Amino acid sequence: MTKKEKAKLIQKILNKYFPNPKIPLKHTNLYTFLIAVLLSAQTTDKKVNEITPKIFKRANTPQKMLKITQKELEKIIRPIGLAPKKSKAILSLSKILIEKHKSKIPSTFEDLESLPGVGHKTASVIMSQGFHKAAFPVDTHIHRCAKRWKLSNGKNVKKTEEDLKKNFPKSSWKKLHIQIIYFARKYCPAKKHIVKNCPICSKI
Repeated sequence: MTKKEKAKLIQKILNKYFPNPKIPLKHTNLYTFLIAVLLSAQTTDKKVNEITPKIFKRANTPQKMLKITQKELEKIIRPIGLAPKKSKAILSLSKILIEKHKSKIPSTFEDLESLPGVGHKTASVIMSQGFHKAAFPVDTHIHRCAKRWKLSNGKNVKKTEEDLKKNFPKSSWKKLHIQIIYFARKYCPAKKHIVKNCPICSKI
């Protein structure tokens, strides 16, 4: 089975198990979506969704966010880790959005990645889900599955992203990256993974 054939089969299985995957992070607009994605680094979406309603109730725009002190923000974010770093990034990027982008989220990789706390993966999520532009965000779940499914031998997420883009049609990237995340959590976890019980690993 070639990588392209394998990718086609994987896509078929993912469409069967997760035909209409929803964005796993709670948000109310593009700004709150960016903040939620930034907060999700090195933690789970579930934990992020537990704390973001407290933040977004008070601040769903950059202007409102700047009314919260870093100390207050740190206290809210603490349960998900990296609170000092993340709170500082949120307040800094909010200021930049007001000063340089008229309070709007920029729609280019260059502008997004220039914001504090926004790396390539976060920018890719915003470009894909927020602006519906061709991007394939790769997180640890997708990186693991791509290797396990022998679609990539990438030692880093950048190489994995390149390999996945080659094997899946561009029109599917937006949906696919969320499908793989949901699938990985339920059927293809990092630990206690049983090949025969995995609908993809058992077939490729």
